[in-house]
Amino acid sequence: MQVIQTSVLLKYSGLYAFLQRQASNVAHEVQRQYVAAARVYYETGFRRYARSLTWIKARTVEKFETIVTSEREKDFDVDLERLAFSQIAGPGVTLAYMADDKNHKEPIEALLRSLLLVFMDNATAEYTFVKTFFSVAASIPTSESASAMLSPPSLQSPDRATFADRRSMSGSDYGGQRVVSASIMSALTAAETTRKEEQAVTILNSLNGCCSLGKLQSFLKSSLEPIPPAVPLLTMIRLMEDVVLEVQKRNCPPVEFYVFGLRLQMWPVFQKVMAENTEALKKLAEGGSSGYFSRAAATTDSGVASICKRYTVLFNSFIQLTKQEEETMIFSNLLRLRQELSKLILRHTNSITDVVAKATALSSIYESLLHGSSVSGYF
Repeated sequence: MQVIQTSVLLKYSGLYAFLQRQASNVAHEVQRQYVAAARVYYETGFRRYARSLTWIKARTVEKFETIVTSEREKDFDVDLERLAFSQIAGPGVTLAYMADDKNHKEPIEALLRSLLLVFMDNATAEYTFVKTFFSVAASIPTSESASAMLSPPSLQSPDRATFADRRSMSGSDYGGQRVVSASIMSALTAAETTRKEEQAVTILNSLNGCCSLGKLQSFLKSSLEPIPPAVPLLTMIRLMEDVVLEVQKRNCPPVEFYVFGLRLQMWPVFQKVMAENTEALKKLAEGGSSGYFSRAAATTDSGVASICKRYTVLFNSFIQLTKQEEETMIFSNLLRLRQELSKLILRHTNSITDVVAKATALSSIYESLLHGSSVSGYF
């Protein structure tokens, strides 16, 4: 499509400008036919690509489990390969033919990244072409040119002294430059506004059709059912932030606003996941009792060590995905988790009667936490 645009269509931009000036109905029909053709081309390709990614996504289902109950092996190690999907500059995208291999699997953030990159490249390229090809300079005169037409040129005379008193100064009667009448200026403004609105409608219609915004929205919605773990969620959010920055560089406001809206939809989901993590850890730290005669949940050395390990992995992953120091939502959630984890450790060690053994246990747990957190380079 881009080859046809650059090699064929752009050569006839002058012809379209002529049609827009001399036969606006024909120019509008050309515009309408192009938008319809682009919609069919892009929507068909995007729908097929999204369907292939959906097949791959169905082979691997990751469901969120709290930091207390999770037994997944992936929660015990920081997966730097998966964290790399948080940026545009990273691994290659998933191709459509890979879905034919029934053994091929990809994490959810990798599939979303592939779909977003395809969407971004096609949407920004199409926006640039439409804005270039259909944004023809208006045939109406500008306010400056109108002023020049209304004001006569200065008289040419070999003897300016002789005719100085006979010439009318442009600012003598009006106290400055000659002013264009209000009716002409309003007509100029109305025509310019109409032209810009028509151009914006063309661009938005073309983008809405060619890039199938609904397909991207549906894929994102299906990716959050069931809700994935916290780290993949934050990875997808960071990916969208990187896409927004890239789209800003390409000067494509419609796509920028759309992706920014998708990002805003994911933050409440992330906050819900972190709140459930904190609540589960709080219940365990408080003993998990629900009544006066219920027995508090017992804690073991291995259970506490596993929770501490998951916390350090979560902490390190969040640090890897955070570039700015002032990330209120990220660090406030980590702070609440750390507070509940401290309560759990104190409750677990308080059951030890021997003072030396209790101090040794506390020292061992805190040392493992400090060592695990230091891996990220934050301390």
